[in-house]
This record gives sequence, structure tokens and C-alpha cells, in this order.
Amino acid sequence: MKKEKRNGRRHDRASVIINLFREFPNTKFSLKHLAAASGGAGRDGQRETLAILDRLYDEGVIEECARHKYRLTNRHLPHYEGICDMISSGSIYVKVEELENDIFVHQRNTFGALEGDRVEVVVMHRSRDGKLEGEITRIVERSTKPYVGIAEVGAHQIFVRTDSRRLPYDIYLPKKRYPEVRDGEKVVVRIVEWTPGAKSPLGELVERLGMAGNNDTEMHAILAEYDLPYRFEEEVEEAAHRIKGEITQEEIARRRDFRDVLTLTIDPADAKDFDDALSLRKLRDGVWEVGVHIADVTHYVRPHSIIDREAEARGTSVYLVDRTIPMLPERLCNELCSLRPHETSLCFSAVFTLNEEAEILDEWFGRTVIHSNRRYAYQEAQEIIETGRGDYAEEILTLHRLAQKMRTARFKSGAIAFEGEEMKFRLDESGKPIEVYFKVQQEANQLIEEFMLLANRRVAEFCAHSISEKGRKMPRTMVYRVHDVPSEEKLDRFREFALRFGHLFRASKGRAIAKEMNKLLDKVKGKAEASALSTMAVRSMAKAVYATDNVGHYGLAFPYYTHFTSPIRRYPDMLVHRLLAHYLEGGKSADKATLDAQCEHASEREVIAADAERASIKYKMVEFMKEHLGEEFTGHISGMSEWGVYIELEDTHIEGMSYLRDIEGDFFRFDQERYELQGDRSGIRLTLGDEMRVRVVRADLEKRQLDFEVLSYRKIRN
Repeated sequence: MKKEKRNGRRHDRASVIINLFREFPNTKFSLKHLAAASGGAGRDGQRETLAILDRLYDEGVIEECARHKYRLTNRHLPHYEGICDMISSGSIYVKVEELENDIFVHQRNTFGALEGDRVEVVVMHRSRDGKLEGEITRIVERSTKPYVGIAEVGAHQIFVRTDSRRLPYDIYLPKKRYPEVRDGEKVVVRIVEWTPGAKSPLGELVERLGMAGNNDTEMHAILAEYDLPYRFEEEVEEAAHRIKGEITQEEIARRRDFRDVLTLTIDPADAKDFDDALSLRKLRDGVWEVGVHIADVTHYVRPHSIIDREAEARGTSVYLVDRTIPMLPERLCNELCSLRPHETSLCFSAVFTLNEEAEILDEWFGRTVIHSNRRYAYQEAQEIIETGRGDYAEEILTLHRLAQKMRTARFKSGAIAFEGEEMKFRLDESGKPIEVYFKVQQEANQLIEEFMLLANRRVAEFCAHSISEKGRKMPRTMVYRVHDVPSEEKLDRFREFALRFGHLFRASKGRAIAKEMNKLLDKVKGKAEASALSTMAVRSMAKAVYATDNVGHYGLAFPYYTHFTSPIRRYPDMLVHRLLAHYLEGGKSADKATLDAQCEHASEREVIAADAERASIKYKMVEFMKEHLGEEFTGHISGMSEWGVYIELEDTHIEGMSYLRDIEGDFFRFDQERYELQGDRSGIRLTLGDEMRVRVVRADLEKRQLDFEVLSYRKIRN
């Protein structure tokens, strides 16, 4: 009887111990702790506990991590593979595709993993609110991500202090291997290994960019940071130069000839490539033929050629503050495919017959040949619109009139008017910013925009379906530019935010959202809260991407939309040109899987290019404000986080940050749910748009960071 009782007690003790390990998988338990928790820590209790632990150890359930200290082995816990997202502390969030939440890994448990590495991670703890904490057990694949930094050259070694906030470690370079690297030079490096116990990861030199602070060096550094090329390989340039530019009579004969039709280009004054043109002729009273002519890039760039592969890899041209990194070599984008005035050019065109109400009576798509009569800068065309005088004034005014009719109809259908000022810098000869100014969309810009939108939506609709012999619409694979409807959760957040400024936003479904959004944005124009509401409105919208599954373009209110009008600078437009040519010839529906992969890649490249462009703007902002250290400005809250508040200056729209801990007179906390800062002492609640008086205290060019000292703050609405 006693034996049975003892065996029962031992069985209960074993259950308690196993449950303890399972409930606290990342805890290290001592023998004494386990004995006490499972029924008693006396001599017999410890002996029984040790016997249970020995059995669990032999079965591989637990491991001894120190003398008489035990924990559950990793193989009994959930394992995942994911990508590392490192933060400045050295801790990591592992993004796992099949999990909704990222897995947090403390710096001490990262196994030497770094930003972008693919790793194996084990979940050690799951909190009640779903947050996961884990430990990295294996590096599956090291990231080849390049890092940009400044070389600090010592007597026997080189350490690269990186610009990245995501890598809190210097990278070691052997001086013997790289004796030419100079102190203070900006370099690009990759991490090759990080030996356990080593203080710094070992790197290899990819490129020397020049001395830090030089404008070319810093712009090249931004490109390198985002793994963007700033030149073409020699073989790509050579392939471009081998393309014949002669336009033969045979080629002209294969095309619709528009050389005798008045054709114009309207572009920015500093544009070097002209990839779109408009032609106009009167067919009869109240009926016009408008041709939207786009450079026929795919006539020169054949599928799978070296130039095509390079263009696909780049995905898009990149526009930094002081330069353009083109998708195509200069021979193509500035010569063969540029619709220069007084020259014959090959185009792919969408030609529309329109009445005075800008309604489509007929349309035609195909390859053409044009001869541009005149090149206008936007400002020149704007002067004609405003004064009614100038070269081809009647034609410009007709195009303007039709464009405004289309624009009115578009907004009546529910398009959203997200129109903002575009910040620009005036630079001196060395690339240093000497002035900030803003480009505002005028009617000349709208003229071009409306006809490009017309071509894009009609090409998308034409390619979406074929018509069977029985007159049925048969779907065809197409590359669309899609913009999904906003999520209810984001709209609720926007509705609550607008209410704080006294504005009711009632719409919750369909096109009513867009109409209500336009009404609100128009109502707040010129008011203090306009920028804040516009910012939150944009955040409430979905992101536009490329896809073969059409969900329409919500922001433009088009059921079908694509990108057809800029093949010089966007690879998806080249895909669309090829699809349109294929379908015009009666070709079968294209392969969806191939185009899906190309759409995903193009969308990713677009995001990277936009990030690089923002980085260059941020650099010039900080460089400009370096001349204004110690000066005071009025600004408004443009963003916030748990550690800081972002403030946009009134006059220049330059943005800087102040740490919450540095704001004197109160202790502010960030309320993420309400997107507010709350002062502990005063109870004041600050949000986007509220006014702040600041002093510029730091302009860090390396980190592209501008720090403000908050002098005072004021709510613009109660």
C-alpha cells in the first residue's frame, strides 16, 4: 500500500514538473525549485525529482543548461523560418510568413543573426495578447544586403561605422587586405561572417564611394544603401549603342502615319526625355480626334535581351533630388525613344474621337509614326491657358477644355482629390541646397494628366477581354495598376480623428467614401488642420500595386486601369505595350504565373525607389537646416511614436523630431489607439496638426536626422 502511494505521488510530481516546463518554456529551473513546486524539497523530494529529471533528460525532453539547472529543449517547441528585422538595440523581430505577429528575440538570444538574415527561430513564450518571444537557433542564410558607412582606419585595422540604424555594430575590415581605404571615406561593405565571441562581424569591401560629405558620394551612398545601381554595366551600354536608330520606309508603312497631324509635348522645363505627346485635329464641328502617343520602347527593346533583363531588374527609374537614375540607357531614354520636337519618332498610340463633352465616340490602338511640332514646358502651356495667346493657342485651349470636362466627370464618379505641393530644392553648383520651393499642379499639368489617365484606363479595358464569335466577353490576362477599397478599421480611425477637429465623416461604404473625403478635404483647405487630415486620409487608403487580378482603382474611380504611358521609366508599361500588341494581333491570353511574378517584383522595386527618393530629400533637408542651427521656427505635429514627436515646419515643410523625454514642463506618453500624446501633469492631448514652436539643435547628415527642441506647444482644436 505504501509503495502504491509513493508511486502515485511520484506520478503526480512528474506531471507537475512537466507542466511547469511547458507553461514556462524559456525559464531555467533549479532542482530545489522543481522539488519544492512539485511536492516538497526535502531529501526524498529532491531524490525523486532528480530521478524524474534524469528520465526527462534521457528522453530529450529537457536539457541541463547549468549545474542542477534545467529547461525544456527547443525541439519540443514551435519552430519557424523567417527574416530578421533588427532594431537599434540589437534585438530582432523575426517576420514569419504564416504568423500574424512577428517573433521578438532579445539581443542575448539572436545567435549572431543580423538584419535581413533568414533564420530558424523557436517560440519560447506566448503572452495572453498574442505577443511572441523566441530564440534564434540557426542562421539559414546570411543576407547579402550592402551596408554603407564611414571607414575609421587605425594602425592595424579598419572599422566601418554604418549609417544604418538597424545595425548597432561596427563592421571589421582587415587592413592588410584593404590598405587603400582612407580614414573618413564612405564605403560599401557586406558582412561575410560573425564568429561566435567576436565583438564585430567581419566584412568585405564592395565599393569605395569617396570622402563623406561630398554630394556625389552621399547620393551614391543612398543608392548603395538601397542596393540600387548608379551606372549601367559596359555590356548593357554597348548593346544600347548597337541598336539602329534609322526609321525605314518599310517601318513607316507598317504604322499609322500622324506626321501631318499637329503634335505637341508638354513636360517639366528641366525634362530630358519626352515619352508622351498629344496630337489634335478637328474632324467636324464639335468632334475632335486626340492622339495619345507614347514612345515605342518595345520596338527597340526585345524581350529577354540584355537591355530588357536589366530594365526588368531595375523595375523603374529612380529620382533623387539632384539626379535621375534611369531604367534604360541614355541611348534609349534620351535619344531613340525621346519624342523630341521637329523629329520623326516611333510611337504606340491610343487615338480617341471625342465630342465637346469629352465623351468617347470611337477609339483605336496601334503603332504609329509622329513628327512633334512643338515642345512646351508646363509654365509655357499654363500661360497660354491663362492668356489665350501663344503658339497653337487654339489647339492648347481645346485640349484644356476637353481635359477639364474629363476631370469633372472623374470626380463626379468618385475619384479622390489627393493633391499636394511637391517639395523641391534649388541647388548650387556643388549640389548644396540654397532654397526650398514648391511645385503646385496647375491646369497645364492636369491637361496632360487627364489624357494619360484616359489612355491608361481604355488600354486596360481593351486588354481585359476578348470577344468570342458568339459575342461573349472572354477574360484575358493583363497587368493592372490596382488600388483596393480602404479597410473599415482604417476608416474608423480616420473618422474618429476627423471628429476631433469638429468634422463629421459619415460615409462607410463604396464611392460614398470618396465623395465624402473630397468634400472634407475641400472644406479644410487653408485651415491649420488641413495637412494633418490629408496625411491621415492618405494613411487610411490601400497601397496601389501591380497585379493581374483586377480589383479596379479606387482612388481614380476606374473599374479598369493600367500603366501604359511611361515605358521609358516603368517596366510594367513595357509589359503592357507587349500585351497590347499581342492582343491586337489576336494572340491568346498570356501566362498568368509569369506576369504575377513580374508584377510582384515591379511593385517591390517601386517601393525601394520611393524609399531612396525620400532618403535623398531627407538628406537635403538636413543639409539645408545645417545653416539654421539655433534658429526658431513654428511647425505642426506631422507624426508621433512612443519615443518622439515629428514636427513639420510651416514655411519649408521640412520635418524634424524631438524626443518625448526632452520636452520640458511635462512628461508625454504616446497613446497609439487614439494617435495622441498625453501630458501626465497637464493632461493636455496633442495630435497631428497641433502647433509647436521649436529650435533647431542638431543636423546629423550621416543619419539624415534633424533634431528640434520644443519651446512651446498649442492645440489648434479642443
